[in-house]
Amino acid sequence: MDAVLRGFLDAKERAAPGGELPYLTTTLRTMLTGGKRLRSVLCVYGWYAAGRPPEPLETAIHAAASLELFQVFALVHDDVMDDSDTRRGQPSAHRALAAAYTDSGGPGARAEAHGMGAAVLLGDLALVWSDELLHTAGLKPRRLAEVLPLVSEMRSEVMYGQLLDLCTTGRRPSGDVDAALHVIRYKTAKYTMERPLQIGAALAGGSPEVLEACSAFGIPLGEAFQLRDDLLGVFGDPARTGKPTLDDLREGKATVLMAHAVRNASTAQLKLLRKRVGDPDLSEQQAVLVREILEDTGAREAVETMIEERRDVALRALDAAPFTREAAACLRDVARTATVRQV
Repeated sequence: MDAVLRGFLDAKERAAPGGELPYLTTTLRTMLTGGKRLRSVLCVYGWYAAGRPPEPLETAIHAAASLELFQVFALVHDDVMDDSDTRRGQPSAHRALAAAYTDSGGPGARAEAHGMGAAVLLGDLALVWSDELLHTAGLKPRRLAEVLPLVSEMRSEVMYGQLLDLCTTGRRPSGDVDAALHVIRYKTAKYTMERPLQIGAALAGGSPEVLEACSAFGIPLGEAFQLRDDLLGVFGDPARTGKPTLDDLREGKATVLMAHAVRNASTAQLKLLRKRVGDPDLSEQQAVLVREILEDTGAREAVETMIEERRDVALRALDAAPFTREAAACLRDVARTATVRQV
């Protein structure tokens, strides 16, 4: 996967009309390192799950690599919308590009606006290139015609999920667990697990039954994955996750974790949550009080239970799935690591 992405970017830089492109691709290359490669790996597992022989593996890997470029697009724009300072323990794209601007002699007063604008361009470029990498993967026209509707659905679902996230973030904390689950299903669950598996299976000509099994496994596991991410975003170790534990609280993210807390909070606890959650100046000391409420109301325990329940549903679906034995074994490992992870 790394070799495909590196070769693709090398070719783009060589073919560029001028020497400016590395200004963006340097940040792009940084973002393509250090990730879990979860979506592209699941795409390849989906290809194996359909039971095809390994001869066209190179084509499957090229197509799967396109998901990594799409992931960069989603992350860059997500960080712009959230105005996040870091990503994977490194400066977020708009922060890195702002720093590069001032390092090259640009006026500091313009740095933030420049960084945001350049990051939008970087995200757009990653989206366009993900499409190009898929179309040049060597797929036969029939296969490409089967894959493209799934890719289009995935892209639309991510945009819808981002819209839901944008519309619910920063509002008064709500106890609507179902609404919070609706956000994570479209922003993360389908895009992280279900669609990559389905795209991989479609690359191999998988049957409708295989594609349905990808959904039965992928959606509950994707929800469990994001629920774990929400816990790590508040209770995790930033040194391991690469993500500050104040961002979600300061932004007022409408998570399932927060919804459970609001549902079960006392009057005094609810007053504190509504005062502190969504406060951009929330201090670590104040965040400790919020975390205590998340613990005392049973919200953290409730989310742990939801993670376990969804993992079990996914594993039962996997037991009944018409997948190859090897792919099922790999996916069983993914189900465990995705739900107990600490990063």
